[in-house]
Amino acid sequence: MNFAMTEMLETIRMVQMENLDIRTITMGINLRDCADSNFEKMKQKVYDKITAYAKDLKAVAEKTEKEYGIPIINKRISVTPIAEILGTASKEQAVELAKTLDEAAKTLGIDFLGGFSALVHKGISKGEQTLLDALPEALSSTERVCGSVSVGSTKAGINMDAVRQMGEIIKKAAELTKDQNGLACAKLVVFCNPVEDNPFMAGAFHGTGEGEAVINVGVSGPGVVLNALKRYPDADLGEVAEIIKKTAFKITRAGELIGRVVAERLNVPFGIMDLSLAPTNAMNDSVAEILEEIGVERVGTHGTIAALALMNDAVKKGGAMASSYVGGLSGAFIPVSEDNGMIRGITDNALTLSKLEAMTCVCSVGLDMIAITGDASAATISAIIADEAAIGMINNKTTAVRIIPVPGKKEGDMVEFGGLLGRAPVIGVNPYSSEKIIQRGGRIPAPLQALTN
Repeated sequence: MNFAMTEMLETIRMVQMENLDIRTITMGINLRDCADSNFEKMKQKVYDKITAYAKDLKAVAEKTEKEYGIPIINKRISVTPIAEILGTASKEQAVELAKTLDEAAKTLGIDFLGGFSALVHKGISKGEQTLLDALPEALSSTERVCGSVSVGSTKAGINMDAVRQMGEIIKKAAELTKDQNGLACAKLVVFCNPVEDNPFMAGAFHGTGEGEAVINVGVSGPGVVLNALKRYPDADLGEVAEIIKKTAFKITRAGELIGRVVAERLNVPFGIMDLSLAPTNAMNDSVAEILEEIGVERVGTHGTIAALALMNDAVKKGGAMASSYVGGLSGAFIPVSEDNGMIRGITDNALTLSKLEAMTCVCSVGLDMIAITGDASAATISAIIADEAAIGMINNKTTAVRIIPVPGKKEGDMVEFGGLLGRAPVIGVNPYSSEKIIQRGGRIPAPLQALTN
C-alpha cells in the first residue's frame, strides 16, 4: 500500500486530536481439529492450539502500534463456535472448557476471546443445547470469554424455541452476576444473520468458511467523522454524505495498513477490515453527536433515523472505495452504555427503547449494551430478541441484541459496567405481556425474499 505525505499527516492529526484508533486486532482460530471423545484431551488441544497460534499476537500488535503511531486498543481472539466441538460433553464439561478458554486468554494477555457460541437458527443439536445450558455459568465464571447465539436468518427464519431459551438464559446470567450489575450479559450477543468474520466483541466467532487462522481488523473513528463535519456547518445533506464517505476512506486505509503489517509479522493471512463507527465514553467520540451535528437537536428526535441511514451508507461506501476486503459489520454501532450522546438522549427523554429498535433498521447491528429494569420477565426479553431478529430476517441484514436486565434496578437508575463498557441509564420496558407469543414456540418461516435461487 502506497501513502502520500499529505495522507500521513492527516492520519497523525486524526490520531492525536480526533480519537482515531484501531479498535481491535482479532485473530480467528479454527478449533475443529481439537474435537475429541476424550474431554481432557480436547481441553488440552484447545488450550495448546490457541496459545500456539496467538503467542505473539499481543507483542506484535504493541510493537506495530509504537512504530506506526496508531493506537491498537484491543488484542482479541475469535474461535470456532464451541458448540461445534462439544460432541457428547456435559454441561459441566462445557463450563470447564469455557474456563480453559479464559485461561488461554489470560496466558496470552489478550482482552477478550469470542466464540463460546452456537448457531441454532434452524434447529438445536445436542452439543448446541449443552452450550446453551452452560452459557449463564460459563459467562459468569470467566472474565474474558464472550458468547453469541444465532437464532434467525433470512434463509432459515427465526427459531422461536431458541428465542424463548435466550430470554431465560439472559435472566439467569444477570442473576449470577447481580453483584456486578448483570455483567455476564454484556458478554453475550443474540444474532440474526451473523457474519463469520466479525472482529468486534462480544459477537465475534471464527466461521465455518474461514481457514486455519486469520487476522481481522476493526477500526473506529467517530471523533474523526464528527470533526470533519464541524468544518462544514452549512453543507447540504449530499455534501455531508460526501464528507463522511471521504473520511471513512481515510480511516479504512490507515486500518488496513496496520492489519496487513500485523498479519505479515504473525505469518497469518489478512482477512477483512471492519470499519464500524464504534463510540467510546471519550469526549467527542460519539455516534450520537455525529447525528446531532448532521442536524437533530438531540438523538432520538424526529429525523434521527434519516441521519443514521445517511451516515451508515456513507461509511460503507467510503470503506468499499478504500479496500477490496471490507467485511465484518462495517457501519455504525449504537451501544448506549458506550456513547455519551446516547446516554444524554435517554436522560433527556429524547431516546427510547422503541426508537433504538427503529434505528437498528438502518444501522449495522442492533440493540447494543442496553440496561433494562431488573424485573423485566424472560418472556419480555425473548420478545425483544424476536422483534430484532424479525428486522434482520426481513431486511436481510445482521441484527443483534446485547441487553442487560440489571437486578434490583428500576427505570431511571444509572449503572456502571466499567472500562470500554461504560455506564448506562436503566430503561423501562412495555408493561404488557408477550408470554403467549413466546410460549407458542416453533419456527417463524423464512420470508419470500429468501427464495433467491
